[in-house]
Amino acid sequence: MELLKKLQNDILIADGAMGTMLYSHGVDRSYEEMNLTHSEEIYNIHRAYIEAGAQVIQTNTYAANAEKLQRYGLEALTKQINQAGARIARQAAKDEVFVLGTVGGIRALHKRDNELEELEKMISEQVYWLAQEQIDGFLFETYYDLEELKIAVKVAKKLTNLPVVAQLSLHEVGVLQGGKKVKDAFAELIDLGADVVGLNCRLGPLHMLRSFKEVPIFDHAFLSAYPNASLPQYIDGKFSYSENPKYFGEMATEFVKEGVRLIGGCCGTTPEHIRYMAEAVRELKPISEKSFQETKATPATLSVTRKRSDAPLQEVVKTKRSIIVELDTPKNVNMEPFIEGAKALHQAGVEAITMADNSLATPRISNMAMASILKQQYQIRSLVHLTCRDRNLIGLQSHLLGLHALGIRDILAITGDPAKVGDFPGATGVYDLSSFELIRFIKQLNEGLSFSGQSLEGKTDFSVGAAFNPNVKYVEKAVQRMEKKIEAGADFFMTQPVYSEERIIEVYEATKHLQTPIYLGIMPFTGARNAEFLHNEVPGIRLTEDILTTMKRCQTKEEATKESLAISKSLLDVALEYFNGIYLITPFNRYDLTVELAQFIQAKDRKKLASI
Repeated sequence: MELLKKLQNDILIADGAMGTMLYSHGVDRSYEEMNLTHSEEIYNIHRAYIEAGAQVIQTNTYAANAEKLQRYGLEALTKQINQAGARIARQAAKDEVFVLGTVGGIRALHKRDNELEELEKMISEQVYWLAQEQIDGFLFETYYDLEELKIAVKVAKKLTNLPVVAQLSLHEVGVLQGGKKVKDAFAELIDLGADVVGLNCRLGPLHMLRSFKEVPIFDHAFLSAYPNASLPQYIDGKFSYSENPKYFGEMATEFVKEGVRLIGGCCGTTPEHIRYMAEAVRELKPISEKSFQETKATPATLSVTRKRSDAPLQEVVKTKRSIIVELDTPKNVNMEPFIEGAKALHQAGVEAITMADNSLATPRISNMAMASILKQQYQIRSLVHLTCRDRNLIGLQSHLLGLHALGIRDILAITGDPAKVGDFPGATGVYDLSSFELIRFIKQLNEGLSFSGQSLEGKTDFSVGAAFNPNVKYVEKAVQRMEKKIEAGADFFMTQPVYSEERIIEVYEATKHLQTPIYLGIMPFTGARNAEFLHNEVPGIRLTEDILTTMKRCQTKEEATKESLAISKSLLDVALEYFNGIYLITPFNRYDLTVELAQFIQAKDRKKLASI
């Protein structure tokens, strides 16, 4: 515990970025592999930081976990890379400075099922191998996800008696990406046994300092800060940072005034930054008391959050028959057929026109643009699909705020068809989030918080739909996915088209315990070939042999239309007995088909009401 004893009375200067130094040398492979292949270069970087004044250095093991090493085919060398990293650092440190075994954050934006168990296993493996060497403690750094960092602290405390430095990374000043305040997150980490809590990466000195102004001095833990040199620039294919070592030294004294006792550097920092920091704090002693400010939440304003004029779809469908109809936006600039179709469906009593987000990865006019036109010019309600495929996290938040600004409140959150099935198979799918995470993200906006945790100064009020595919071998497993989406915040579900009366009843029986409403999908065919295509080539859609045989018998377009509508009406006869919500899908913009089916539903409901 010598490190903690030293921190009781002194300010300690830590090293700067290992990756920045290697990057500047043109290294474009796993930095951690260099513990085995270029140990002398790693040793020399450690020594450069020590000679600059660092009293604490960290092992070159930030990404030495099985998942990140797997990208380079190195996962089988996890033990060797971690142990080599610790040995090189110890040799460089000699008996002059402390060595912290570094374990970096693993969790990305996209979170998988069973990921917590996988994370604990990988962190445990790294902690175990590092602890076998002569390190003085652990440095858990660059954790954007508090849940993951808490796992890391618990693992270290369970497997070792070494000190733990636990550092979070922020997108915004003073708050984590879920909106939790830094001081509250620090308190949770301290309760789990963290000896030093702090921040690193993402923020430069000024914004990181502002975050510490909202943090008290804790009784049972010290504070640490490892800011980035600056915001990064991307020039000629390379990242670079401002050359500001002198400024770093000046800011180091400000961190001391906020109670920070362990001060180092993250991305963009070099031995020169550390030299100025060490010189600046040489005569300073840590403080034990400070006043700190708490940022108050900005109240919602009427200009940001407007009261919706129509009831949320999930509430509508609970009290009455609700029909929504999918109509594809145009692939070209001719909008007239789409507008005419939307108007015809609206006149047929449809609750909302639902528009896919470039379904089958085929580019169309933006559904946000068409939804805005329908709302502003024709007072027609829209339900827009939003895929994870086409937008990164920046684009998703911007798009959602744009939808809110336009008064579009109903969204279907889906993963999106892979790009390779569409018109541009070479296009890149983004998938920063899964559909589950997109649902949670939208719900967080409804709480008035951006993904980064920053206040929106008001709340969005989206109704969030989710997809449900009942055309699977085991409906129970599909229902389990539904339940997870409900936990994420789904307000209602829309199913893939169902083509079996028995399956409609089976879906009802499997989901009747759920309170979340379901819009059951029905889609007519345009002909026998369309039926064959849906059955054989569109994932998530299966037709019965009877339907396929019936459609094959049709000799003319008129016969195919008649049979298609008859099949759909037969399915609706059953669906209307079990589901309030009906989701009609228009094939190839044949809105005449879905108009007739909407009128059929309305007529049946009127007849039923008259008989009561």
